[in-house]
Amino acid sequence: MQNEVSGAATRNQGRVTAIALAMLLEAAMVVSWSGGFVGIRFAIDYAPLFSILLWRSLMSGVLLLPIALAMGPRLRSKEVFSQMAFGALAMSGYLGCFAFAISLGVPTGIVALITDMLPLIVAFLSWPVLGQALSGRQWAGTLIGLLGVIVASGISTRTGDVPLWSYLLPVLGTASLALATLLQNSSASNTMPVYQKLCIQCLAAAAIFAIPAWREGSVLPVFNAGFIGGVLWLVFVATFGAWGLYYLALRHTSAARVTAVLYLSPPVTMIWAWVMFNEPLSWAMAVGMFISLVGIVIFARAQKPLSAK
Repeated sequence: MQNEVSGAATRNQGRVTAIALAMLLEAAMVVSWSGGFVGIRFAIDYAPLFSILLWRSLMSGVLLLPIALAMGPRLRSKEVFSQMAFGALAMSGYLGCFAFAISLGVPTGIVALITDMLPLIVAFLSWPVLGQALSGRQWAGTLIGLLGVIVASGISTRTGDVPLWSYLLPVLGTASLALATLLQNSSASNTMPVYQKLCIQCLAAAAIFAIPAWREGSVLPVFNAGFIGGVLWLVFVATFGAWGLYYLALRHTSAARVTAVLYLSPPVTMIWAWVMFNEPLSWAMAVGMFISLVGIVIFARAQKPLSAK
């Protein structure tokens, strides 16, 4: 009897430890995900935007290259070209658009909120790409989520000097990432390990970012502490940390839970940007985020797997 009690206590302790570790992992994922937006906002005070994106992508790709080559599997040209195309959409389109919006003055938390609409945009684009029509509940969730974004960003569009069209940039970037996600899910190279995908996509993005960086004045790095610190933060926290923890979390829990946890990123980003950069923080933002969350929950409960026909 005593052994049974001891065994039950050990199992309970193990479950508590597992839950605590999972929560710690999820908290680190949310912080690192938010750190991508905050890191861009920090670094643009010290260097041109596309120079930052160029060196973030280049350093990430170069650091991953030995791992991608040594650990394998052997890279095939067809798969490499596919990942380069996905990198142009996912990395260049997504990062370039949301970073450009932040550089124009769109509040960092609002950018994070808009990009958190990714599941909605993925399913919306699956209609023309995969032939999957949205249900009535999915349309309702999409419209409610959009309403939340409008409410949250309304105060910024009324009181700031930011051009209204700049709020469309993170929408465009998220649509680019959503399209890349759909195309990659149906691609034969989808079986490629994450470290190889990320390496190729980062290097492809670096090649693309080199063009606007050159037009800004130079592709060379800026040798000041702000630029170096910002790029290192974006490489290790926003790229390796955020994506690494994301895939690690997917191995230990469900995709639905991981996605739900990432909905905490916008409020964390808003508070972080308010503390560091004195960006606006208002009740309108809080109400808008809540409305968007309601829309996403309605949408997620009505969503079918992307592979369904």
